[in-house]
Amino acid sequence: MNFKHITIAGSGVLGSQIAFQTAFKGFNVTIYDINDAAIEKAKERIANLEATYFDYFKEEQDAVKTAQSRIQYATNLAEAVAEADLVIEAIPELKEIKESFYTELGKVAPAHTIFASNSSTLLPSQFAEFTGRPEKFLALHFANRIWMNNTGEVMEHPGTSQEVVKDVLQFAAAIGMVPLHIKKEQPGYILNSLLVPLLDAAQLLWGNEVADPYTIDKTWMIATGAPMGPFAIMDVVGLETVYNIVSTKAAKHPNPEQNEFKQIADLVKNEYIDKGKMGMQSGEGFYQYPNPAYNEKGFLQP
Repeated sequence: MNFKHITIAGSGVLGSQIAFQTAFKGFNVTIYDINDAAIEKAKERIANLEATYFDYFKEEQDAVKTAQSRIQYATNLAEAVAEADLVIEAIPELKEIKESFYTELGKVAPAHTIFASNSSTLLPSQFAEFTGRPEKFLALHFANRIWMNNTGEVMEHPGTSQEVVKDVLQFAAAIGMVPLHIKKEQPGYILNSLLVPLLDAAQLLWGNEVADPYTIDKTWMIATGAPMGPFAIMDVVGLETVYNIVSTKAAKHPNPEQNEFKQIADLVKNEYIDKGKMGMQSGEGFYQYPNPAYNEKGFLQP
């Protein structure tokens, strides 16, 4: 593994985290997004992450201080990837958008550049043909708040070069992740194969008016000892991502009249996204931040 310059495509919640973590560990990073407005939001996220890292990494303050000096920004894809050894894609979880992105990326990236998708639910084999270099393409999946939840799931598709797999596993370790080799394609990898059914179940309980989000979270936290419930987790993930995933499920549902996921998607959009409640990143989602109710002493009390 001889990676020096890493491009992160997509500057949302997780894309920004991947970028800062990578720079924090000494790599040169370019953050690519589609327009200046998105880049300005990325700069805000990076500044907030710097403050978070100062609080979390008490003994690595110098690395935190210099991380931003290793980050640059671009809205031109060809310029963003001109020196890239690895491009990590963290764009919206929509198949058509990713297909278009990889088609363009394959045309402008240097021949040696490896592509990795951070998709939470989609498979590398769905996009390999669009990259123009299937042997240099795989998935590299991170958990939200990667400085703390430091999993690096590396999942190949049948056409991925084993040398590329080895290099990306080494890269994951180099940026402080625990490299986890997923040897066979699995929607959701390991983490989301376990997590997504929990979030689906919680949303269905809410959408069917069985219980409200706080009650569902309290039940999970009390019964399992978990530090947060599924709706708190959705706030961390970001409600735009939640909406994209549940909308995809709704589109695949065979019976429109029994389409519970369509009902949930509408709830998330109308009651949260349209009102600017995007989750933890915006200061409000199912909970209000920086002091969410689930952290209050009395939240789990009778």
